[in-house]
Formats: sequence, C-alpha cells, structure tokens
Amino acid sequence: MSSRSTTSPARRYLRIALIALAIAIVLANAWNQSLEAHESAPPGSALAELETLDVRDAEPRTGYSREGFGRAWADVDDNGCDTRNDILARDLSEVTYTERDETCTISTGVFVDPYTGQEIEFQRGKTTSAAVQIDHVVPLLDAWRKGARSWDENTMALFANDPLNLLASDGSANQSKGARDASEWLPPDETFHCTYVARQIAVKSVYALAVTPAERDAMRTVLDACPSEPLPSAASTATADAVDPW
Repeated sequence: MSSRSTTSPARRYLRIALIALAIAIVLANAWNQSLEAHESAPPGSALAELETLDVRDAEPRTGYSREGFGRAWADVDDNGCDTRNDILARDLSEVTYTERDETCTISTGVFVDPYTGQEIEFQRGKTTSAAVQIDHVVPLLDAWRKGARSWDENTMALFANDPLNLLASDGSANQSKGARDASEWLPPDETFHCTYVARQIAVKSVYALAVTPAERDAMRTVLDACPSEPLPSAASTATADAVDPW
C-alpha cells in the first residue's frame, strides 16, 4: 500500500508531462508548417503582402469623428460626380440615370451583393436608396485606430473616397459589419472571403495601416484556403504617394 501510494502520483505526473510534451510537439510542427506556407506565398499575393504589414494593438478611438474624414461622398477625383454615384455606376448593372442629372445620379440598377450573394433591384428614393449602401472595406474607425490619426485632412478625405476601399453592399450586411475588422466580421457569403480579405490587405498596404495580432491571424486563416489570391491594385499611384507611414 505504501509503495503504491508513493509511486502512483509520480507516474501520473509523468504521464501528464508526456502528454503535454506531445501536444507541444504537435503545435510546434503545425506552427512551423504554417510559417513555411506563409514564407512560400506567391509574390504579389495577398498572403505575401499580409506578412509585410505592421502588427500592433489598436489605439483608442479617442478623437475619432466621421467628419474628420471629410464630407461624405465628396467629388475628390473632380469628375463632376460624387463618390457614392461613382461606386454605384461601377458596381451595378443595367444602370439608369435621373433626368435631372443623367451624367451622375443613379436612378435604378441591378445589384448582385458580394457580401450575401443576393440580387437587389436598386431604386433611388428616400425609403429605397438605403437598400444598397457603400461600404468602407477597411472601416474609417478601424483606420483611425491603426494609423489614420496621424494623417492630414486631405489624406483622410482621399481614404474615405478611395474606390479601392469602397464596395457597394447590401444595406443590412453593411450595418451588421459596422467598424469591425476581419477578426470580428466576414461577409455572410463564404465564397467572397478570400477576395474581401485580399482587398483589406491591399488597402492597409497602400495606406500603411496596421493590423492587430488577432486580425492578422484571421486573415491568415482565410488565405490559407486560397494562398494564391491576388492582391488588388491601388486605385491610383497618387493615392499611395499622398500617404505618410505612421
């Protein structure tokens, strides 16, 4: 009895230690394989670009305001049309224009929402326009907390109206997303995850914005299923040149 009582605890501790060691080895191997996959990501891919982004915790939202990013949907490219109508014209099909301003203002169109996969018959009006909203792929608040607080007013306005960072989207999906990053929200349609994350990475690369550790890991998880997903190109080199890294 005495011998068994003194050796049994030792054996239990040994078994626990061996199990813990085995788990550590499995996790280490998985981590090494993941690192090798990321290091071998194709040049020009979103996964390769992700590894170049600054990784740090998000700063407080103190000082943030939507107005700080300029008037909503300003005509920053001087084409005579506001940004909302520019994006609607780009992302909708079968577009018609209002008689009052046929060169810019979208009256109707057909929209296939990339976030949900649903088709929406867009019609301009006080109670109908909100069915299709314009989403900031990298939300303005997210940008503020990860580098934008150091920008000047011109850069903030360019960011808020940059077509690279804008997608027409289902209104309810856009509202559901809010200011959440990829670690907290991904489009309901899983087939769009790779494209969506790649676009976020492209925007953050152009504007030298950081990602949090959780955000980076979430993006890696998505791109592990599509390691060759290409990085979307910037809307213009002028946009990239206007930004000072933080």
